[in-house]
Amino acid sequence: MSTSIRKIEERITRVRGQLSELGPMRPGSVSRQYREPKEKKRPFYQISYTHRMKSRSEYVRPENLAAVRAETANFRKFKRLVDRWVDLALQLSQLKAKSVVRAASPRASLSEYASPRAYPHRQARSQAATRRKAGSSRRE
Repeated sequence: MSTSIRKIEERITRVRGQLSELGPMRPGSVSRQYREPKEKKRPFYQISYTHRMKSRSEYVRPENLAAVRAETANFRKFKRLVDRWVDLALQLSQLKAKSVVRAASPRASLSEYASPRAYPHRQARSQAATRRKAGSSRRE
């Protein structure tokens, strides 16, 4: 196994561990609004988010503000970690595909892949088509 493959697998394992350590989460962003916006008086907080293609806004009580901010921060971290995991998984898949091709045929060229031996089913079809053509020309 290649060292780069091993390193990517270790990074994926770290990302999985970080994901398992996340606490409660929720999507959205917290913003401060004003009941009297022109004078900027009587502020309150709300969370706005979209879930299943539906946008929502909810009032956030002052005593829950810290918890809601922590939950939205956890959700942002969750999304960032999942994106990182997908990137690493794609890199790993590409490296494994390259190593399989190298292991199968270290000096394989494109002409070897295009040879009839590489595709025996195509060779059988072409031979059958040649026999049919030869048989039709004999009858004439």
